[in-house]
Amino acid sequence: MAEAGNNLEKEIVTQFHETAAKGDAGKLSTMLTYSTSLVDEVDEKGWTALMYASRNGHFEVAHLLLEKGCNRSLSNKSGQTALDIAQFWGYKSIADLLANPKIAADAGTLSDGPEENENYFSRTLLNKLSEKRSNSDWLKAKQIHQATVYILFSNLNPLVISPNDIRLCKLHYEDVEQLLAKSEVTCVFLGVELRKGSDGSQIKSLASKVSADNDGLPAWFALNTNCDAADNFKIKYPDCCFLQPLLPHLLNLNQEEAGVVAQARSVLAWHNRYRFCPTCGNDTKVTDGGYKRVCLKENCPSLQGIHNTCYPRVDPVVIMLVIHPDGNNCLLGRQRRYPPGMFSCLAGFIEPGETIEDAVRREVAEETAVKVGHVQYVSSQPWPMPSSLMIGCQANAISTEIIVDKEEIVDARWFSRQQIIEILTKLDHPMSIPPQQTIANRLIKQWLKKNANL
Repeated sequence: MAEAGNNLEKEIVTQFHETAAKGDAGKLSTMLTYSTSLVDEVDEKGWTALMYASRNGHFEVAHLLLEKGCNRSLSNKSGQTALDIAQFWGYKSIADLLANPKIAADAGTLSDGPEENENYFSRTLLNKLSEKRSNSDWLKAKQIHQATVYILFSNLNPLVISPNDIRLCKLHYEDVEQLLAKSEVTCVFLGVELRKGSDGSQIKSLASKVSADNDGLPAWFALNTNCDAADNFKIKYPDCCFLQPLLPHLLNLNQEEAGVVAQARSVLAWHNRYRFCPTCGNDTKVTDGGYKRVCLKENCPSLQGIHNTCYPRVDPVVIMLVIHPDGNNCLLGRQRRYPPGMFSCLAGFIEPGETIEDAVRREVAEETAVKVGHVQYVSSQPWPMPSSLMIGCQANAISTEIIVDKEEIVDARWFSRQQIIEILTKLDHPMSIPPQQTIANRLIKQWLKKNANL
């Protein structure tokens, strides 16, 4: 009889944990009505319901469990608390809730929302207002407005405040008036700040038309200047510096400012490379708020119809996590330029006349000789080095033998789930994967989510 009772108790605990993992707050609340002791029950791995809710991003369930008095400081047999688990998987609102339940609860957020699908460089605090780029009078008025924000680049490196807590240095018209007067300085209109909600958060809707409210919000412009002007600027503003080296420091900006830099740096890099007309080689002038270059030669073919030589370019790149036929291993490669011990997803530029799927199969075969079958799109990430769009995919391998090309890839291996988890969780591990701001990191973690110990 005692054994039967123990088995029933284990079954109830398992059901309780599964309910938390699925995010069914209503059923969980009902179960707690009958047995409040379930709130801190652990399974054979030492996991609680709160840990499972944190693992799967269920804010409402985590909030309910805390209200019912669960112990958020408990650790599982691997030494992780619910907070550790939420932080590992990037569920910021749950991590905030667990770090300070009162503040997070007062905010009224009941889910992590769409931001869980956003990659670094993908978010912005600006409405680009592309329809205003051809309105020169409006742009001139915005340039001299006292609320307008300028961000400055030198050789495509942004001006920032404090190398330890990196923030963009926001300048105003009087700071850059002399630079704007120079013909060699490129000025790009980035947009106006998004309207804020009553709680101070940015409203994400990017309406195509400009409301009176939007029109009164601060506009942002980006400038790129040469080394001499940059040196003079650093003398005048000693608390600021141009970010060098660009990586990895650029990855320490907050997500909204990172999105602004991605936009600005990509467009400024295009201007650096296309000062002359690619069609006839003649001089060009900048128009449309920095989003177009027009050839000054009267009969240039680029003036007839639409030509992609006239507009900022984006270079599409496929980046893919290749999954072993057994489903429990992934293929990662290593380039010479990587830091010691770092492995990442394979990647390569899409060639003309090529689909995303074909580019994935070709690149994987060229670099590792592994053949790929089904390819599935996951998410994308702007990568302003200088102007790529990383198209993230998951690909299923149909062969397993690896032969590296020794040109782009010097080493490639199949990594098991357990190996990846150890790389992510052990501070002294000799291997690493790219940082969490990269889409490679996101692809690897999304694969782990399907069956991982965290």
